Amino acid sequence: MLYFILPMILVALAQWKVRSAFNKYSRIRSMAGITGAETARRILRENGIYDVDVEEVGGTLSDHYDPRDKVVRLSSDNFHGHHLAGLAVAAHEVGHAIQHATGYYALNLRHAILPAANLGSKLGFPLILAGMFFGATGLFNIGVLFFAAAVLFQIVTLPVEFNASSRAMTILSSGGYLAGDEVGSARKVLNAAAMTYVAATAAAVMQLLYYVMMARGSDE
Repeated sequence: MLYFILPMILVALAQWKVRSAFNKYSRIRSMAGITGAETARRILRENGIYDVDVEEVGGTLSDHYDPRDKVVRLSSDNFHGHHLAGLAVAAHEVGHAIQHATGYYALNLRHAILPAANLGSKLGFPLILAGMFFGATGLFNIGVLFFAAAVLFQIVTLPVEFNASSRAMTILSSGGYLAGDEVGSARKVLNAAAMTYVAATAAAVMQLLYYVMMARGSDE
């Protein structure tokens, strides 16, 4: 049970932390006085990227960069808000657009394994359950391999996310977007968001290890 309960606790704590940080800094207006959308568009122009759009998307903390459509999508609060949280999130998502434009190796690797990861996320757990239910060792092992592909995708995602945050902090702090005392606040928002990826990856790795041990046990 430890392999299932502990990951759930880690993920829940990470999600609470990011929401807490976002709620706190979304109430603090940035000294720059610009919206998340304006921040994203300005950073894109400053980096010579003119083929990426910035759009509003529904939901909360649903911000993301879509490399297929070349669109930075910001949740409504971040798109229209003039707060520190929106500034940090917008810069982070543009960081992904910059990665895409410059051919960042980890992002390219993540795109390359995406098809396998999608199959893994859809088929891995059902095949594992089917293998357990029917006592089919081969089916169980195939499920573990599929699940491993999804876990690999999450592992590769970590450097992509940390690099995007690093780019964001460099741009915000050196580009006049943040006053001196705002730098630490923006970093807290990005660090909290990064921890959600770390927790999710740790949870997935623990589950994978559990399945691998089950597979080895069934072979003995």
